[in-house]
Amino acid sequence: MPASSFTQSFVVEGMSCATCATRVEKALAAVPGVSSASINLATDTARVASGLAIPLATLQAALEKAGYALAMQEIDLAVAGMTCASCVGRVEKALLKVPGVLAAGVNLATESARVTVSGVEPSALAAAIDAAGYAASVPSQVSASAPPAASRDGLKVVLAGALALPLMLPMLLEWLGMHLMLPGALQFALAMPVQFYLGARFYKAGWKALKAGSGNMDLLVALGTSAAYGLSVYQWLTAGAMLPHLYFEASSVVITLVLLGKWLEARAKRQTAAAIRALQVLRPASARVRRDGQEHDVPIAQVRLGDLVVIRPGERIAVDGVVAEGASDVNESLITGESLPIAKHMGEQVTGGAINGDGLLLVKTTAVGLETTLSRIIRLVEDAQAAKAPIQHLVDKVSAIFVPVVLGLALLTLLGWWWANGELETAIINAVAVLVIACPCALGLATPTAIMAGTGVAARYGILIKDAEALEVAHAVTTVVFDKTGTLTVGKPSLAAIHAHGIDESRLLRLAAGIQSGSEHSLAKAVLEAAGARQLAPLAASGVSALPGRGLAAQVDGLALKLGSTRLMREEGVDLAPLQSQAQALEAAGNTISWLAQGTQLLGLFAFHDPVKPGAREAIAELHALGIATVMLTGDNQGSAQAVGKLLGIATVAANMLPADKTAKIMELKAAGARVAMVGDGINDAPALAAADVGIAMSTGTDVAMQAAGITLMRGDPALVADAIDISRRSYGKIRQNLFWAFIYNLIGIPLAAFGLLNPMVAGAAMAFSSVSVISNALLLRRWKARGAHAKDDEK
Repeated sequence: MPASSFTQSFVVEGMSCATCATRVEKALAAVPGVSSASINLATDTARVASGLAIPLATLQAALEKAGYALAMQEIDLAVAGMTCASCVGRVEKALLKVPGVLAAGVNLATESARVTVSGVEPSALAAAIDAAGYAASVPSQVSASAPPAASRDGLKVVLAGALALPLMLPMLLEWLGMHLMLPGALQFALAMPVQFYLGARFYKAGWKALKAGSGNMDLLVALGTSAAYGLSVYQWLTAGAMLPHLYFEASSVVITLVLLGKWLEARAKRQTAAAIRALQVLRPASARVRRDGQEHDVPIAQVRLGDLVVIRPGERIAVDGVVAEGASDVNESLITGESLPIAKHMGEQVTGGAINGDGLLLVKTTAVGLETTLSRIIRLVEDAQAAKAPIQHLVDKVSAIFVPVVLGLALLTLLGWWWANGELETAIINAVAVLVIACPCALGLATPTAIMAGTGVAARYGILIKDAEALEVAHAVTTVVFDKTGTLTVGKPSLAAIHAHGIDESRLLRLAAGIQSGSEHSLAKAVLEAAGARQLAPLAASGVSALPGRGLAAQVDGLALKLGSTRLMREEGVDLAPLQSQAQALEAAGNTISWLAQGTQLLGLFAFHDPVKPGAREAIAELHALGIATVMLTGDNQGSAQAVGKLLGIATVAANMLPADKTAKIMELKAAGARVAMVGDGINDAPALAAADVGIAMSTGTDVAMQAAGITLMRGDPALVADAIDISRRSYGKIRQNLFWAFIYNLIGIPLAAFGLLNPMVAGAAMAFSSVSVISNALLLRRWKARGAHAKDDEK
C-alpha cells in the first residue's frame, strides 16, 4: 500500500501568518502515522496524508496543543429508511468513516442526524448514508446567524479609526504649523479600548503562540504596541508640569492599520477563491425526476443512478447523464470553457451544471454526488489550490526562523540605541518599529494566492491544473510531445479505402468486422460503420485477443487471423509486397494502414482517414511562438505520421511507437536537457504522461490518462496546451514577484526601522499593506484570457 493512501482536509482557526502555518504543519506532521502535512494560508486549510486513516480528533488534539483550533460546523440531515437501533448504529458508523467527521449523532424518533464536521459538505455525508442503504437529505433552513465575520471586522476597523484619529490629529496639525496636544487622560481614554478591546485578537493569538513555544505576527504586534502603550502610560503618570510627547497614537494607529490590512486581506482572499465559488454555484439544489410516469421535484442528493431527469428549456442541467429523449443546444462554457453551445441528441453525454438551450431533454442519470464531472472538477481545483508549490518549501524554512530573528533584532535595536544615546524612550520606539514592520504574513500568502488565482482562472477556460507542482513545472517546459490520434486529429477515423488480395473485398470486410465487433477502438468502429453501410454482417469471431500496440488476433469462420499494423505483419513474416505500392500511396496521403493476414498469407489492407482537428496547426504555431519545440509520437505508420507532421508544422515525428517506445522517447528528451510536457488522451499514453515532467491529458480521452496527468484539458482543443503553459508562466511569474515584494518589505523595512528611520506608524502601515499588495498582485491573474478567448473577442 502506498505511504499516503489517505488524505484529509480541514479548516484551521487562529492562523495569521506564515509562521503560524509552519507551526501547524509541524504539529500535524508530528502525529504518528502522518506522512506529510501542508497548509494553505490563503484558505486556512490543512491537508494531511497518511498510510492509514487517522481520527480527526487526534489531529484536532495536535492542533490545540500547538495553540490553534479546528474550524467545526454542525450539519443536520434528514434520514429515511431507519427502523431500529441497529439502523442508527449503521448510519452513525457510515458517517464517522467520512474523512473530516468528528462526531455523529442519529435520532431514530425524529429520523435525523446531526454531524459535527470540519471541511465536509452535506453531499458527502448524504452519499455515505446512501451507500449504507438509507436515504439522506438536507432540510431547508433559513439561517438567522450573526452578521458575517467580514462585516464585524469592518465595524472594528471603523471604530478603531474613529478612536485613533483624534490621537493622530496633533501630528497632522503639526505639519500645518499648529501645535496642539490632547490631555494625557484623554489620550489614555482613547487608546485603551483600541489596545485592549479592538487589539485583543493579537494578545490572544500571541499568547497561544507563546504557550506552544513559538511566535507569530500577532505576537510581534502585541509586543510592539504594548511597548509603545506602556511607555506612554509610564511617561504620563510620571510627568511633571510639562507633559512629554506620548506615543498613544503610535500604538493605536498601528493596531488600526493592521486591522485594516487584515480586513482588506480577507476580502482579497475571498476573491482568490471566486473560481471555486463560481463552480459550486453551478451545483443545482434539486432535480425534476420522472418516476412511474409522474414528475417530482426532489433534492439533488436523492437522485439515483438510472433516474430519468427532465430538463426544460433554459434550465441548468441537474445531473451527468445521457440524453434519452429530445435534442437541444447545451452551453457548457462554465465547465469546459467552450463559448459556443453544443448540439446534443439522443445517446450523447450531458454534464451537470451546463445550461440547456430551447429544447426539452430527458436525461438518464449516469453519475451522482462526488462522481459527477462538476464535483470532480471542483475537487481537482480545490486540491491544486490546497497543495504547495516546490518553491514554497524555501519560504517555509525562512518563516520558521522569522519571528525569533525579528525578536532578536528588536532587542539589539533597543540595547544599541540605549547604549548609543542613553535615551530609553528613543530605543523603545525604534524597537517597536522593528517589531511592527516585520511581516511574515506576506511571505505566507505569496505563493498560495498566486496558485489560487492562476488555477482558478485556468479552470474558467477549461484548463484543470491538478496540483501546484504541475503549475510550477509547466512554466519551464521547453518541449511539448503530442500523441497523434485523438489529440491532434479528431479521433473519429473513417474507412477511406480497402484493397483485397486473393479474396473478395466484401468477404475481407466481413472478416475484419468479425474480429472487431466487440472492440471500442476508433478504427474498429470505422470498419463496422463501413460494413453496416454496405449491409454486410460481421462474421462470428472467437478467441479474440489484443496484441498491445499492434492489433488483434482471432478465429473467424474457421480461419486464424491477425489484423493490425505493419510492425505486426513484419513480426509474423507476412509478405506485404502485393499491396505495398497502394499502401505507400495511401500513407503519403496521410492515411493510417491496417493489414489483415491468415498466418503468413496477406488477405488485404484497410486505409483510414482521421482529419486533423480544426485549429491544430495554429496551436502548434502558438507553441513555437512561445519558444517551445514540438514532437509527435504515434503508433501509426511513418507515411501517415509524416504527412500529419508536415501539415501541422511539426518537424520531429516518430512513428510505429509502442507505449514503451513513447516512454523511452520522453526519457531520452529529458536526458538531453529538455523540460518535457506530454499531451495524450488514451490508455496507451498513460505511461508517457507519467514519465514526462508534466502530463497534459485531453478530457475527451480516458480516465486513466487523466489520472496520470498533472493538467487536464476539459475539451479536446490543442490550443489549450499553449494556454496551459502560458497561465503557468504567468502564475509562476506572480509567485516570484510576490516573494520578491514580501522579502523586500522585510529586507529594507527592518534595517530602516532599526536605524531609527521609520516611526512605528509608518512601519505599521507598511506591514499592514504588504499582505494586501501581495494578494492584489496575485489577483491581477484574473484578467488573463485564453488565446482562443482573445480570438473570439476580436471577431466580435
